[in-house]
Amino acid sequence: MSLPPAVPSSCPPSRILLILAFAAVFLVWGTTFLAIRYAVETIPPLTTAAVRHGVAGSVLLALACLRGYRPHRADWVAGVVLGALFFLTGHGLLHWAELHIASGLAAVLIATEPLWILAIGAAVGRQRFNRANVIGLLLGLTGVALLTLPELGVVRPAGWAILATLLSSLAWALGVAAGPFLRLPVDPLGRAAVAALSGGAMLLALAAVTGDLAAFQPSEVSARSALGLAYLITFGSVLTFGAFIWLLQHVSPAVVATHAFVNPVVAILAGWAWAGEPLSGELALAAAAIVAAVVLIQRGERSPVAAKAL
Repeated sequence: MSLPPAVPSSCPPSRILLILAFAAVFLVWGTTFLAIRYAVETIPPLTTAAVRHGVAGSVLLALACLRGYRPHRADWVAGVVLGALFFLTGHGLLHWAELHIASGLAAVLIATEPLWILAIGAAVGRQRFNRANVIGLLLGLTGVALLTLPELGVVRPAGWAILATLLSSLAWALGVAAGPFLRLPVDPLGRAAVAALSGGAMLLALAAVTGDLAAFQPSEVSARSALGLAYLITFGSVLTFGAFIWLLQHVSPAVVATHAFVNPVVAILAGWAWAGEPLSGELALAAAAIVAAVVLIQRGERSPVAAKAL
């Protein structure tokens, strides 16, 4: 993809750091779909998202300030844009949708993100489709569909929730595509912090206006919801979103977005490990298709940095 990096880098990143960052984005985010479902069982969805990103953003900003970072006005402008796309729209819709659809189905719908990113790039004249990335996208979508086709035969999710999840994926893709054109903080923790804090503030305002916040009853919060929210804050936002922002500085956005193909596999494995869900031959076939999709999209990028990323 020909979108420029968020911040020019004078030297290539460490292979170890790339591996760790991709491991966080691929593995941890795969488990957050189940954590969201647990959290919104007894905590209203917008309130869940607002607390998640407000607390995580505060932690990230504190860590960034300890490293010498001081946010400027331009940083907050970029943070508001990314916060509105990633969190207010993207995660606000996703948290609401998981009240009505299974976490696995939500994961497969979010897997449309790389397709949105390539389409956005083509629309603005910065991306040309080639055989490798088109085949990779189709193969990846086929793989994630194999994971949820049995579920689709049983579950009848609400149509509005499906649409909301697709719009969530589009909003996240717009944030990925917009990032390189914004004046982002040089410090990766600062970049993550201003976006998370801005998004959390907007989510809190929306929760107050819609009555979502008024419906929150702390005495009714279950242990599972509390643990789900704590996991989302610590691992889903502080650790993994920081890694995600760092990757956008060093790797092509379309390659970073391939996490959407891996996350559903992780979600299925999490269900097997923690909820006793059976593994199947479809999972093995889908996993093979997803890995092949990642390789094809990576080759389609033809980027020296991206080629070293995985």
